[in-house]
Amino acid sequence: MPASDSSPNGFSVDVRRGEDGWSVAIVDPEGVDASVRACGDEVEAHTYASTVRQHAYWLSEEQFRRYYRLLAVQEG
Repeated sequence: MPASDSSPNGFSVDVRRGEDGWSVAIVDPEGVDASVRACGDEVEAHTYASTVRQHAYWLSEEQFRRYYRLLAVQEG
């Protein structure tokens, strides 16, 4: 599975290796990082990313936002 892929609810997961180590970003349907979690190593990053991907496929956008405590976009 690629490092970043979009789910039916529009969220994607991006596994990143930076200068400070590994992290996983949950990217919202607009392409903005909704959440970034630091991970201790590559295995932890891929394990967490796999879990988030499963949730993104199983849950509606509203349920996913609530589960991961992501703010809903407010219009107006």
